Amino acid sequence: MIKRTIDITVVFFAVILATPLITLTFLMVKLTSPGPAIYWSQRVGQKNKIFNMPKFRSMRLGTPQIATHLMNQQSKPDQFLTPVGGFIRKSSLDELPQLWSVLTGDMSLVGPRPALFNQEDLIALRTEKGVHVLKPGITGWAQINGRDEIPIPQKVALDAYYLHHQSLLLDIKIIVLTVIKVLRRDNITH
Repeated sequence: MIKRTIDITVVFFAVILATPLITLTFLMVKLTSPGPAIYWSQRVGQKNKIFNMPKFRSMRLGTPQIATHLMNQQSKPDQFLTPVGGFIRKSSLDELPQLWSVLTGDMSLVGPRPALFNQEDLIALRTEKGVHVLKPGITGWAQINGRDEIPIPQKVALDAYYLHHQSLLLDIKIIVLTVIKVLRRDNITH
């Protein structure tokens, strides 16, 4: 209950402070590529329940719905980026609409990043380790310890560490380190 109250309070103030940035990002996406500015992605939430997660659209319409690491095996993900897609992904501006998912209760500020509905290997391993009981987050322990650079088993081990060590202090540490890593653009490959 305390975590949910903190989530709602932080999101409320974040939306107020970030409204100009949200508006600017919306306009950048809308004015540089055809299609909607917001993309709704099917994600795996708490207890493996599917939910729709919003993001600012950074990829062209018709891009395959697969994880970036899988896309790297088939083709170059950069070919699917919109004109501002690379920038909004590297600056994590594409994540701002996920504040809505925190408000609706599908996500928390901190938790394992929600898997795509078709990332069966990640979903199975998280379920095996008990991580699926956690509400997914905008950021998490795995995000600040490698993000896109680490293999799935290592990512799940970091998620399991969070499961067993979660606390208000750890959440604050993760949020502070996330801000630092986003500003430095650490471990962001796309």
